[in-house]
Amino acid sequence: MSLRGAAFVLSGVYVVVIFLGRVFMKDRQKLELRKPLMLWSLSLAIFSITGAMRTGWYMFNMVRSRGLQESVCDTEFFGAPVSKFWAFAFTLSKAPELGKTFTLTADSVTALDKRDTVFIVLRKQRLIFLHWYHHITVLLYSWYTYKDRVAGGGWFMTMNYTVHAFMYSYYTAKAAGACVPRPFAMLITLMQITQMLMGLSVLGLLYLWKHDIHCFSTMHNIIYASVMYLSYLLLFLVFFYQSYLKRSGDEKREKRE
Repeated sequence: MSLRGAAFVLSGVYVVVIFLGRVFMKDRQKLELRKPLMLWSLSLAIFSITGAMRTGWYMFNMVRSRGLQESVCDTEFFGAPVSKFWAFAFTLSKAPELGKTFTLTADSVTALDKRDTVFIVLRKQRLIFLHWYHHITVLLYSWYTYKDRVAGGGWFMTMNYTVHAFMYSYYTAKAAGACVPRPFAMLITLMQITQMLMGLSVLGLLYLWKHDIHCFSTMHNIIYASVMYLSYLLLFLVFFYQSYLKRSGDEKREKRE
């Protein structure tokens, strides 16, 4: 089976497992699983931090030595000694990352919590559309386009690694029972929104420069990625409003009453 075919199979299995799992746990007592959750988040934090450092160093040197256009149009990222392994690891990591989720926890409805779906199901937490839509489409896009090695991949992967480095460090601290100020959760969501804006900007530049002999991409890839990033942006904006702005307004009104 090809990498692309495997992506569709994994996505289908994932949907079946999470929804059947929730049916299975419906009449059963939730599990806490704090220690396994902390170890899971810690492992992803270390992976993301290392990936961000390696790919970030490559992209930093690319921008500094060859400029913005070359960094956007670069395809050597997939085979360079510094980034080759981490480009491949990034693609493969989208399979275990199917387990991640965006949900509002029972004890803190204002915090963005992103955890393995197994933990969400066993802990009987709310699973929202943003989670499974986001991760299925990321898996499909990453695995479908990795073989093509289109331009822009260095930017997309580096941004994702960087956001995940902060995000999973935050969730490790939360799972360990540390008292993390609420603004940190807001900051992570803002970083994710910024990532989507930057992703759309890179795609816009790819569209402008795609006829350049050194800027390989396809209209199919640009359109799919643009729709994907735009939908993420809208969903994250809605999430930010409902979780922080609307919630803060409701809390202020309750205090006045």
